[in-house]
Amino acid sequence: MHAHRREPVCVRTASVLRRPKGPENHMSLSAATFVCNDTTLFASRAPSEPASEQSIVAESAIVDARGEQTVRLTPKYGSHQVEVRLRYRWQGAVGAPTVVVQGGISASRDVAGAGDGWWAELVGAGRAVDLTRLRVLSIDWLSTSDLEGAGAVSSEDQADALVALCTTLGVEQIEAFIGASYGAMTGIALAARHPQRVARVVAISGTHRAHPLSTALRSIQREIVRGGLRNGDVAAALGLARQLAMTTYRGAEEFAQRFDAAPDFRDGRFHFPVEDYLDAAGRKFVGRFDAQRYLALSESIDLHRLDPAAIRAPLTVVAVSSDRLVPVDDSRALADVTGADYHEIDSIYGHDAFLKEPAQIGAILRDALCC
Repeated sequence: MHAHRREPVCVRTASVLRRPKGPENHMSLSAATFVCNDTTLFASRAPSEPASEQSIVAESAIVDARGEQTVRLTPKYGSHQVEVRLRYRWQGAVGAPTVVVQGGISASRDVAGAGDGWWAELVGAGRAVDLTRLRVLSIDWLSTSDLEGAGAVSSEDQADALVALCTTLGVEQIEAFIGASYGAMTGIALAARHPQRVARVVAISGTHRAHPLSTALRSIQREIVRGGLRNGDVAAALGLARQLAMTTYRGAEEFAQRFDAAPDFRDGRFHFPVEDYLDAAGRKFVGRFDAQRYLALSESIDLHRLDPAAIRAPLTVVAVSSDRLVPVDDSRALADVTGADYHEIDSIYGHDAFLKEPAQIGAILRDALCC
């Protein structure tokens, strides 16, 4: 891993046994329950904590709150202010600083938690993003259909919606925004539009623009889905688009290691080892994603374009050597213009390294959060 860096912004650690002060932490436990549809309280022990702190951690109240909140924003590609309903999840220690975590376009608000957390290896009690010291907020992405007649949804819309949600929840200062892929783009939009609301943005495999070659590949994927909508075979089209996307998410070295074997002859033709993997990925995606939502969020990636000079919040940029969707040159250029802390990791997993390299990504997050 290669890095050059400035001094990190340190996260405040707060004992959740004390009543917190400040507008971002004004809610008592009962108030936290009030704003949520479904709140679960549980005790947590972080195994990596020193013995002197374990009693505090074990008694700490951690909330896992799922809720919905209506906020108002003016979409970038709309003509008027609209009300949108945001679905969010807010997990962590009561009264602790809030960190926003967002992933790619297919990632949900379920960041942490055994069985349903897409980043559970990095977000949890005692993890790099420690839920005994922090509180993680995440949303389900807005789609164009949520914006009452807007022509498209933008990364700026997502950032504005998150800030509006934080205001509603009483969070005046976001301690850090950690975004990967589309989440990184949204974090950069936040750093440009609302720098006073966030102490630091960590952008993993996402920069100030979509690379034109990546846009070309996603354009093909979208046209496949549109074709399926026209001819009535949406599931097959969406699955095929996902298969093509999988070839861009991962690195060439990983494919060479996993699928370099002779094909099997079955059902009247040769089947190559990689085909079964792609078929499974396509079927899984079709089972949990909607075609119109896919079109809207895929397009939103390619509409993303911000002037790096407009970014005024402290920034950490993370690039992956084998990432074909976000070339390291784009990440280096962003870091150079903004003076960001820059980290480049070596991985065979390409764009998906943020999901597959918890040790390397975790070390960077701990450094950025300084806890």
